[in-house]
Order: sequence, then structure tokens, then C-alpha cells
Amino acid sequence: MPLLQFDTDYPVADAEADAFADVVTDLYVETMNADRSYVAVVVRDDSHLSLGRAVAGRRVFCSADVREGRDEETKRAFATAVMAEAAERFDVPEENLKVVFTEHAGAQMHGIDRVGGDWG
Repeated sequence: MPLLQFDTDYPVADAEADAFADVVTDLYVETMNADRSYVAVVVRDDSHLSLGRAVAGRRVFCSADVREGRDEETKRAFATAVMAEAAERFDVPEENLKVVFTEHAGAQMHGIDRVGGDWG
């Protein structure tokens, strides 16, 4: 189960957060070849967010907790697609967008009815 958490330093209306979450989920499913039913997206808005190389303007940080096993090219494709979506949708300067991946073994991901397996 991937957990994609987005922090912003500006308010995001609930409807806009829902629409963004839907697009992010689609990008994850398409890029990572994953099942939509397992993707979780969190949007936390209007919080303090400091990014070392940020310029003036809005900021977005994505923490992507995913199952290990995908190659760097695939992760990069997802990260750049998500950043492009956030930049366009929320008018965020490119320098103010970051994505960090944390990878977990499948067995570290639990649902009520199952324990995750390895990526294969």
C-alpha cells in the first residue's frame, strides 16, 4: 500500500484536495503499475513548510512511502509527473517542489485482511 503524503504551505479546499488526490492516484497506478485500491493519499494544507532551496511562492513536499523494488527511472517518472501536476494545479514554482521516497519490504505493509508481498 503506497502512502503518498503532500504537505503544502497554503490552504487547499476539500474539493481541490480530492481532485488532486484522484489525479495523483491515477499517476501512481499508471507509472508504478499498481492496483488503485491500495493507494492512499493525504493532503495536509496551510502548514509551515521550509525547503532549503525554495524561492518566493507556494511550496509542496511529497513523502512517498512505497513498496521496494521499483527502478530509479520509474520512481523518477512518478516524481516528475506529480511535481508537474502540483506546479500547474496550485501555481507552485518548480524550485518549491520536492518528492522523497521511502521504500518498505512488502511484509511491512499490512491491511486488515492481508500482509503485503514482494514487488514482482
